Amino acid sequence: MTDLPMTVRADGLPERVTIYEVGPRDGLQNEQAVVPVEVKAEFVRRLLAAGLPVVEATSFVHPRWVPQLADAAELMAALGEEGRRLPVLVPNERGLDRALELGLQHVAIFGSATETFATKNLNRTFDEQFAMFEPTVDRARAAGMDVRAYLSMCFGDPWEGAVPLEQVVTAGTRLLDLGASRLSLGDTIGVATAGHVKALVAAFADAGVDADRLAMHFHDTYGQALANTYAALEAGITTFDASAGGLGGCPYAKSATGNLATEDLVWMLDGLGIDHGVDLAAAVATSAWMARELGRPSPSAVVRALASAG
Repeated sequence: MTDLPMTVRADGLPERVTIYEVGPRDGLQNEQAVVPVEVKAEFVRRLLAAGLPVVEATSFVHPRWVPQLADAAELMAALGEEGRRLPVLVPNERGLDRALELGLQHVAIFGSATETFATKNLNRTFDEQFAMFEPTVDRARAAGMDVRAYLSMCFGDPWEGAVPLEQVVTAGTRLLDLGASRLSLGDTIGVATAGHVKALVAAFADAGVDADRLAMHFHDTYGQALANTYAALEAGITTFDASAGGLGGCPYAKSATGNLATEDLVWMLDGLGIDHGVDLAAAVATSAWMARELGRPSPSAVVRALASAG
């Protein structure tokens, strides 16, 4: 099976993409049981060894909200010097303080494209969230940190329904204007379709935001994650968030199921001849190992297929 999938290039697609691995943070934050810190550290190390260029390690959010990540500082200490270059999520200045104390170099903030989710997830109104983020981004950049911005509910909201393109663009450009280097557009509940993806990228282009400043974060709730990824590739997107083994969801949106699986994405990219730098066999072995640690099968179709074949 080493010659599969067969590579067939398609016109108009990027030569190379970056896979932004979110499994240790966005994947594990939705687990019912708390994963031991030594297992989390091993997970991160295995993902890095598999060639993932970026691995988001954890989140410095209050443990009352996400108890699964209450050991964030302990995890980063366990990762040592290697951990300093890994991004972490920070919800506010208190989270940033913890990242600064550890000498970390990359942080991410997370906003909402809708009023309801901003209220439920951030305890802020749509407009208030940007005022909350501003000092966090300013201080992070002053300290020489890179800041990434996530934007949730870009393709649909479980409370508000359809989200107008212009509303998403307004929220996204406000986050970029604060000083974020890249904006990750989240299909938090997995309702996006391919045409919607292209329309949103085009709307950002009309607002002066090039595709190279955008990333896509797809969920596979309706089985559309890979189709949406292909549409995003056609639209010029070259950074994709993915989660090893398809772990994750969103603790504040109960209809959100697993993230796009890293291995499923790699299999498609391999078939298209698009460089990404990830060792598929090592990634599959890592996700199969984590599935055993969690005591249930991997949600990833590619992990299940290749692990059983091996």
